[in-house]
Amino acid sequence: MSAIGKFQSAGAEIVGEIYTIDIQLQNVRLVREENPANDDAPSHRIYAGRAEIGAAWTKASRENRPYLSLKLDDPSFKAPIFATLFQDEPGEYTLVWSRSRT
Repeated sequence: MSAIGKFQSAGAEIVGEIYTIDIQLQNVRLVREENPANDDAPSHRIYAGRAEIGAAWTKASRENRPYLSLKLDDPSFKAPIFATLFQDEPGEYTLVWSRSRT
Protein backbone atom coordinates (compact mmCIF):
# COMPACT_ATOMS: atom_id res chain seq x y z
CA MET A 1 0.00 0.00 0.00
CA SER A 2 1.38 3.40 -0.99
CA ALA A 3 0.23 6.87 0.00
CA ILE A 4 -0.47 8.83 -3.18
CA GLY A 5 -2.31 11.84 -1.79
CA LYS A 6 -3.13 14.11 1.13
CA PHE A 7 -6.47 15.84 1.61
CA GLN A 8 -8.25 18.15 4.06
CA SER A 9 -11.85 19.10 4.71
CA ALA A 10 -12.68 22.48 3.15
CA GLY A 11 -16.27 23.35 3.92
CA ALA A 12 -18.54 20.88 2.13
CA GLU A 13 -15.66 19.53 0.00
CA ILE A 14 -12.52 17.48 0.56
CA VAL A 15 -9.55 19.13 -1.17
CA GLY A 16 -5.98 17.99 -1.71
CA GLU A 17 -3.38 16.62 -4.06
CA ILE A 18 -2.54 13.36 -5.79
CA TYR A 19 1.08 12.52 -6.52
CA THR A 20 2.73 9.59 -8.28
CA ILE A 21 5.77 9.47 -10.55
CA ASP A 22 3.58 10.29 -13.57
CA ILE A 23 0.76 12.28 -11.94
CA GLN A 24 1.03 15.46 -9.91
CA LEU A 25 -2.41 16.99 -9.40
CA GLN A 26 -3.11 19.88 -7.06
CA ASN A 27 -6.47 21.30 -6.07
CA VAL A 28 -8.23 17.95 -6.45
CA ARG A 29 -11.77 18.24 -5.06
CA LEU A 30 -14.16 15.57 -3.84
CA VAL A 31 -17.68 16.96 -4.04
CA ARG A 32 -20.62 15.14 -2.44
CA GLU A 33 -23.27 14.03 -4.93
CA GLU A 34 -26.46 15.72 -3.72
CA ASN A 35 -28.96 13.49 -5.54
CA PRO A 36 -27.47 10.07 -6.38
CA ALA A 37 -29.43 8.30 -9.11
CA ASN A 38 -29.62 5.04 -7.11
CA ASP A 39 -27.99 3.12 -4.25
CA ASP A 40 -25.07 2.05 -6.46
CA ALA A 41 -24.34 5.57 -7.72
CA PRO A 42 -21.21 7.38 -6.50
CA SER A 43 -21.48 9.39 -3.29
CA HIS A 44 -18.87 11.90 -4.56
CA ARG A 45 -17.54 13.27 -7.85
CA ILE A 46 -13.83 14.05 -8.18
CA TYR A 47 -12.51 17.10 -10.01
CA ALA A 48 -9.08 18.45 -10.95
CA GLY A 49 -9.74 22.03 -11.93
CA ARG A 50 -12.84 21.92 -14.15
CA ALA A 51 -12.24 18.35 -15.34
CA GLU A 52 -14.13 15.49 -13.71
CA ILE A 53 -11.54 12.76 -13.17
CA GLY A 54 -13.43 10.19 -11.16
CA ALA A 55 -15.98 9.15 -8.61
CA ALA A 56 -16.03 7.83 -5.04
CA TRP A 57 -18.30 5.54 -3.07
CA THR A 58 -18.79 5.64 0.70
CA LYS A 59 -17.89 2.31 2.32
CA ALA A 60 -17.09 0.94 5.80
CA SER A 61 -14.28 -1.36 6.93
CA ARG A 62 -14.79 -4.55 8.94
CA GLU A 63 -14.18 -2.39 12.02
CA ASN A 64 -16.99 -0.09 10.81
CA ARG A 65 -14.49 2.68 9.99
CA PRO A 66 -15.86 4.80 7.10
CA TYR A 67 -13.75 5.44 4.00
CA LEU A 68 -14.16 6.43 0.37
CA SER A 69 -13.38 4.02 -2.46
CA LEU A 70 -12.16 6.04 -5.46
CA LYS A 71 -11.91 5.35 -9.16
CA LEU A 72 -9.79 7.93 -10.97
CA ASP A 73 -9.63 8.00 -14.76
CA ASP A 74 -8.56 10.40 -17.48
CA PRO A 75 -7.52 10.01 -21.14
CA SER A 76 -3.94 10.81 -20.08
CA PHE A 77 -3.83 7.85 -17.61
CA LYS A 78 -2.53 4.49 -18.82
CA ALA A 79 -5.33 2.79 -16.86
CA PRO A 80 -7.86 3.74 -14.18
CA ILE A 81 -6.50 4.17 -10.67
CA PHE A 82 -8.39 2.57 -7.80
CA ALA A 83 -7.57 3.99 -4.36
CA THR A 84 -8.94 4.42 -0.86
CA LEU A 85 -9.31 7.66 1.09
CA PHE A 86 -9.01 7.17 4.86
CA GLN A 87 -9.54 9.81 7.51
CA ASP A 88 -6.40 10.03 9.67
CA GLU A 89 -7.79 12.53 12.16
CA PRO A 90 -10.64 15.04 12.01
CA GLY A 91 -10.40 16.94 8.74
CA GLU A 92 -7.22 15.14 7.56
CA TYR A 93 -7.20 12.32 4.96
CA THR A 94 -4.67 10.08 3.20
CA LEU A 95 -5.22 8.53 -0.22
CA VAL A 96 -3.67 5.06 -0.52
CA TRP A 97 -3.22 2.77 -3.50
CA SER A 98 -2.28 -0.88 -3.77
CA ARG A 99 -1.77 -2.96 -6.89
CA SER A 100 -4.43 -5.54 -7.68
CA ARG A 101 -3.30 -9.11 -7.13
CA THR A 102 -5.02 -10.34 -10.31
